[in-house]
Amino acid sequence: MTEPTIQPTRPLEPQQRAIVVGASSGIGAALARELAHQGYIVAALARREAKLAEMCQAVNTTVSTGKLLPYTHNVTNYDDIPGLFQTIVRDLGGLDLIVYVAGVQPAVALDEYNFEKDKMMLEVNLLAAIAWLNQAAMRFERAGRGHIVGVSSIAGDRGRVGAPVYNTSKAGLNTYLEALRNRLTRHGVTVTTIKPGFVDTVLLENAPKTFWVISPEAAATAVTQAIHRQKQTVYLPARWRLVGLMIRHIPSFIFRRMNF
Repeated sequence: MTEPTIQPTRPLEPQQRAIVVGASSGIGAALARELAHQGYIVAALARREAKLAEMCQAVNTTVSTGKLLPYTHNVTNYDDIPGLFQTIVRDLGGLDLIVYVAGVQPAVALDEYNFEKDKMMLEVNLLAAIAWLNQAAMRFERAGRGHIVGVSSIAGDRGRVGAPVYNTSKAGLNTYLEALRNRLTRHGVTVTTIKPGFVDTVLLENAPKTFWVISPEAAATAVTQAIHRQKQTVYLPARWRLVGLMIRHIPSFIFRRMNF
């Protein structure tokens, strides 16, 4: 689903243009709405066409300067991504920001080793992120400007007993984003890694214990602040940074005995 190229409502005040991948619910939907309210023209991508269209229509009737453009897309259709990326950039009239938010975390029992679930998490959480963000990286490097944001998780900081491959997918995303940052900073491109703790989304359905839960809207506000401040790595909420620091430094022989 595409829309025609959008012309800024105030030509003398150029609008920022963004892509949000995974925008039909949770942090992605809240972030797409927040960016539109801040005046961005946003290409909102998601698999669920009806939900995406409903969200975009609701926002477009309430904002005066920004706009959401819906694009139906399954992120695991990797071959479609280069062409779709170019189409979206043409429709937007350029690109300043891309945010990859799409992610899955199916329930996995402590004695379960299910390759189909594992494959899905790696495909959505890591491989599709690479496929999308590589496109932006090439464009931004040539332009000498741009901002890439990946929404990862505190879960990527260590390998926990409860979700080995989810942890792996987020750890891989963290390393990929760090490598992009190290490669692209010298070209004027900003790369931000977002590491949320517990956010009130469908992913909490598989969490045995939760605390410090924040809303998707609070997360979106924090992400936009990180974008404006050109932060490198941001924990949500900020207190998770200290927790992450402690977790990363627990000796392995102790950590493996911890039941989380």
